Amino acid sequence: MYDYDLLVVGSANADLVIGVERRPGAGETVLGSDLAVHPGGKGANQAVAAARLGARTALLARVGDDAHGRLLLDAQRAAGVDTVGLLVGGAPTGVALITVDPSGDNSIVVSPGANGRLTPQDVRAAAGLFHASRVVSAQLEIPLETVVEVVRCLAPGSRFVLNPSPPRPLPAEVLAACDPLIVNEHEARVILGDAAVGDEPEDWARILLAKGPRSVVVTLGADGALAASAAGVVRVASVPVDAVDTTGAGDSFTAALAWKLGTGSSLADAAAYAARVGAAAVTRRGAQESFPTAQEVAAL
Repeated sequence: MYDYDLLVVGSANADLVIGVERRPGAGETVLGSDLAVHPGGKGANQAVAAARLGARTALLARVGDDAHGRLLLDAQRAAGVDTVGLLVGGAPTGVALITVDPSGDNSIVVSPGANGRLTPQDVRAAAGLFHASRVVSAQLEIPLETVVEVVRCLAPGSRFVLNPSPPRPLPAEVLAACDPLIVNEHEARVILGDAAVGDEPEDWARILLAKGPRSVVVTLGADGALAASAAGVVRVASVPVDAVDTTGAGDSFTAALAWKLGTGSSLADAAAYAARVGAAAVTRRGAQESFPTAQEVAAL
C-alpha cells in the first residue's frame, strides 16, 4: 500500500564542525581543530539514518544551487534515500556551525538559508509523497507554517512524528497530530512554558500529554528515554557506550523510532530500539557518517 516507510520533511544543512578543548564564553576566542564539512540538517540526518537501517525513505527539503547543496544531494543518494522531493534554489544551502568538546558534547548555531524557503506550497505540491508514506516525520528547522501544512496534508492512516527542535510553542493543531512528540529536557520546558514542570521526566511527559499529543517520548541522553501514552509511562534503559560525538544522535533516535512504529512496534519497543541506534551513533564522529546499519545495531 505504501511506497515509503518514512517521509521526512525538514532541513538539509552543511555542517561546519570544529573540535575545541572547551566552548567559548561571551566575548571569548578559543582555538580549534581544522574545519570539517559534513552533510547534515535534522531532516537530512533523519532520512539518512532511516535509510541506513533499511527503511524505504524519502526526503522533502530545500537546498541551494551550490556546492553544499550538491554535497547534500550526493549524501542522500549514497544512503539510498529517494530525492524526488529534494528541491533546489531560492537561497544558499543552510549551514550549521558546530563546536564539539572532548566529552563529545556539542553547541550548534544554524543559518537556515534555503530551509527557510521550504513553504506550505511546496508541501501541497508533494501530495503524492504524503499519500505514499506510512509515517511522516518533521522538525522545526523549517518554517512553522510549513509544519502546520504537513499536518494538514497527512494521508488517512499515516502517522506523524515531530521532534520540535529548535523548540518553540506549538499550535494545538500540530500537537494533536503528534504520535509521538519527541523531546529532550530543554525542548519539553520550552513547549510547556509556564506550566508547573517539576523535576521528573515522568511529570514533563504527563503534562505534555495533557496538551494534546497522542503520545510523548522524552529522551534523557545517557539515562535512556521514557515513552508515555494513555496506557501509561514506561522507562527505556540506555545502552552504555563511550561517547565520542553526540552530533546527530537525536536525529538517529527519531528516525529509528519513526521507522519502527511504522513496522507495527509498540511505542516502548520502538523507543528501546531507537535508544540502541542513538547509542551506536555517538561512538563515531560526525552526524550522518556516524549512523549505524541494522546489523551494527544488532551487534551493539
